Amino acid sequence: MDLFDDLPEPTQTSVAPPVQDEEDRRFKRRRDDEEEEEEEEKDEIKKVCREGLPRLRGYAAARRGERDEMQDAHVLMPDMSSCLSSLPGHVSRVSYFAVFDGHGGARASRFAAENLHLNLAKKFPSGDAENLDKLLKKCLLDTFRQTDEDFLKKASSQKPAWKDGSTATCVLVVDDTVYAANLGDSRAVLCRTEAAAADGQRKSVTLALSKEHNPTIYEERMRIQRAGGTVRDGRVLGVLEVSRSIGDGQYKRCGVISTPDVRRCQLTANDRFILLACDGLFKVFSADEAVKFVLSVLQEASVEQKDELTEEELRFEAACQQLASEAVRRGCADNVTVILVSVCH
Repeated sequence: MDLFDDLPEPTQTSVAPPVQDEEDRRFKRRRDDEEEEEEEEKDEIKKVCREGLPRLRGYAAARRGERDEMQDAHVLMPDMSSCLSSLPGHVSRVSYFAVFDGHGGARASRFAAENLHLNLAKKFPSGDAENLDKLLKKCLLDTFRQTDEDFLKKASSQKPAWKDGSTATCVLVVDDTVYAANLGDSRAVLCRTEAAAADGQRKSVTLALSKEHNPTIYEERMRIQRAGGTVRDGRVLGVLEVSRSIGDGQYKRCGVISTPDVRRCQLTANDRFILLACDGLFKVFSADEAVKFVLSVLQEASVEQKDELTEEELRFEAACQQLASEAVRRGCADNVTVILVSVCH
């Protein structure tokens, strides 16, 4: 093979006059300047896009409750771009937030927290992706399946085999579009304010971003029974509280699956925050009550000042911590993990 195959053939053998060299250099400089300007223009366009997006910041609080071990795990990635090899052409930002509620041990929840976003990054659409919405939904479905398969492979290779399982509730924000994917009974909700009522007060609305999966729901129970499993006392085989999960290898033959529900939602100027939490919170709070509790803390007059945080950030941090503590105070004996994602315009 000729080492110079990919070099252009010379057009002439004689040495070009110096004036031609000078012209070539001027042309090359002009072309380089034009390319540089084009790159700067692209960066500027992307910067304008980024500046028009809502600012997202994540806050997390975790309480062990009365359990011997903390089996929850969580991930906050307001900017996930460092994990991605490239972004689709018109996308400026990707954010990722997730909560995992383990059962039978903490290994499945920790594994999912460490690996699910990495699998997502590998499968993430790139280039000038057509029909990005469809591709992202497929990407999330494939990511959950891959993470489950990888954990089950690792779990079955242990002696004795691991029997851990975990719920998973993930929120992926691509520019200003939210994709929520979940398994099990951890939940995600969005707080949106509506136009002012007759009395001038703005009303907050709680929008569900996730769907609960437990064996008492008709479709879930039917799938489990068709697979040869049974539902007793609201549990799979009278033991497992959820009908979809990562891990739980011993229940996969009974119809417990790792296919998430995926929902899409466009962020608006009226959105205040996204709340993700495990069922420990929702055992003692309804979704509406949790949202109202957060809003009440955000409206409190005084917050303790810290140099590195703005007043708005301090309020969200306080709301997140107080919500988790209040769940324990109300008698939740389970682990409690809360993630609050502020949406600032």
